[in-house]
Amino acid sequence: MKKPNYMFLNILFVIIGCIFMTYIETIICPDYWIKSIIKAITFLGLYCIYNKIDKNSVSKPIKQNKKSIIFYFVLCICVYAIIIITFIIIQKIYDFSNITSVLETNYSIDKSNYIYVFLYISFINSFLEELFFRKFAFLTLAKHSSFKFANIFSAAAFSIYHVSIIKGWFSASLFLVIIVALFICGLFFNYIDSKNKTIYPSWLIHITANLSINTIGIWLFTLK
Repeated sequence: MKKPNYMFLNILFVIIGCIFMTYIETIICPDYWIKSIIKAITFLGLYCIYNKIDKNSVSKPIKQNKKSIIFYFVLCICVYAIIIITFIIIQKIYDFSNITSVLETNYSIDKSNYIYVFLYISFINSFLEELFFRKFAFLTLAKHSSFKFANIFSAAAFSIYHVSIIKGWFSASLFLVIIVALFICGLFFNYIDSKNKTIYPSWLIHITANLSINTIGIWLFTLK
């Protein structure tokens, strides 16, 4: 029996997941919770199907020592502070008032439910994205391709995936900056995970980044 082309299947499944969720985001446009259920089923489903085909896709994580745990804890604090400080600086340059209107119109997120949505985004949604874009699109793909290709592909997929999500939130110039920043973040997350053979470090940082962004979101909602 011919051995499956795991690299091709891995890339194909990631592209299918991104295209399908872009279709859901831009054409179907369900409210946030329906979209979240679809996303969870799609990302987990594609990941699990691939693992059934590629029996060697699961890696054993490197055990973390006390020093590395402290390092990531401090790094998370720095990430939170940097994002908040950056927002304080650029809010004088860019207008963020449109964000809450887009969330209310497109996702039915308002003052009555935004706390629950922001908590979900911070902890659950971040895990789904780390599993799909870091574990599946990077760590698993790197076993069947070059490290460089998997690194760039994963970061690019992570960045492009967010285009349909945040379109209309910002001015064109800030939108472009954020998409490039997401690509760079993807490369950074990949680097961290490649050293540990697990997504937990990047997930922890992703949670922190989302918490800081959602802190800003809470502040924007209180202004309405």
